Amino acid sequence: MNHIKVVLVEDDPDWIKAITVFLNKEEDLLIVGAATDSTEAIQLARTIAFDVVLMDIQLNGSQLDGIHTAIEMLELHPAKIIMLSSLTDEQVMTQSFTAGAVNYIEKSNFKALPHAIRDAYHHPNAMEALLKEFTRLKREEQLKELTSAEREVFELIEEGYTQPEIEKKLYKAESTLKNQVNKMLKKLGVKSSKEAVKKVKRKGLF
Repeated sequence: MNHIKVVLVEDDPDWIKAITVFLNKEEDLLIVGAATDSTEAIQLARTIAFDVVLMDIQLNGSQLDGIHTAIEMLELHPAKIIMLSSLTDEQVMTQSFTAGAVNYIEKSNFKALPHAIRDAYHHPNAMEALLKEFTRLKREEQLKELTSAEREVFELIEEGYTQPEIEKKLYKAESTLKNQVNKMLKKLGVKSSKEAVKKVKRKGLF
């Protein structure tokens, strides 16, 4: 049988042990790794194969480190992320889906995890379509303040063009392009073109 490979990211070792025992009783599920903080989670994403991540949204007490950890893990390894939390705040839920999570489950409802893991792995299409549209809307929301000229410049930067290449492609003077880039950076609230691309890619969770 091909197992669904699961990674746990949770700062409570006792909870890791309990959930590992609980999930490993399921014939088609297998815990292949566990991390207690963001650094360990990122290292796992670089070194092992897995299908689903169970991510504690509060890795350090009250901080929502799980959201940023999810973003970084997805950039390294495509997987389905299920957020686990005791929080029911709508804004936190929205941030979780913004980060790319496909589900959000309260820890007290842990008995729902086997079904949620299977559903995320076997039937991802509906949620992926919603997340794709959500990503598009978040992108438009971030870029809405840019003029058409500034957006054209941003999209070329996003594609990897250098400033001299953009000058040639758009027939712009160096001073004109610098002015447009500076205005674009100010509107996006960042200090460099690299940060601008990163912020939009991460849907504002920068």
